[in-house]
Amino acid sequence: MDIGVVDREARGNFPLCERMETGGGFPMNRLVTAGHAVLSMRSRIPSMQQWLAAISLLIMSVLLTACGGGPRAGSGAPVVAEPASVEYRLGSGDRLRLIVYGEPDLSGEFDVSGTGRVALPLIGQVNAKGLTLHDFERAVEMKLREGYLTDPRVSAEVLNYRPFYIMGEVVKPGEYPYTSGMTVLNAIAVAGGYTYRADDTRVFVARERSQGEQDVRQLETTPVQPGDVIRIPERFF
Repeated sequence: MDIGVVDREARGNFPLCERMETGGGFPMNRLVTAGHAVLSMRSRIPSMQQWLAAISLLIMSVLLTACGGGPRAGSGAPVVAEPASVEYRLGSGDRLRLIVYGEPDLSGEFDVSGTGRVALPLIGQVNAKGLTLHDFERAVEMKLREGYLTDPRVSAEVLNYRPFYIMGEVVKPGEYPYTSGMTVLNAIAVAGGYTYRADDTRVFVARERSQGEQDVRQLETTPVQPGDVIRIPERFF
């Protein structure tokens, strides 16, 4: 029997393995090697039926090892990508520590007002809403250069984040303080967990600077941001 025929027949009978071979995952050379081994044993196997049976067993052994012996691309549970980190943006309710190097009278702790501004000594109101910390630092430095300091250096950090809100089918809906690294599932736990009427498969999140609500299904990995409004819906049955 021509080993090339065996090779072609094996490929035709196992299209999945053939697809794996095109992706570099199936070693057909193992099948060819096994076939040559059986051909070399032909003289010691008197019955043609026994010889063909030996070929079939070897082919099945090689194919099962290659196709089922380890993980394959595209198998198993889908991989869930971690949400990309988003640089924090300031908003009403945040409390900041501002340091102007060499100027202790201009440094201190300040709140972002309801209008999104911070009242600072000497320079007055500086807009903070929607800015990153880096952008806010640059805005303060620009103000200080307007006739006050020649080369100001400013550093800012968030002392207390503005709260998030959770409503709907949780035991204790309301306003809660935000903590860094919090996820939607953590927020539900903070609010006492689900009520018996809750749909625990989905959550709606309304985020600042976004239009409408987002339908969230990956509760363990979706981060909460300060100012978020989280709504737990009621199940229909």
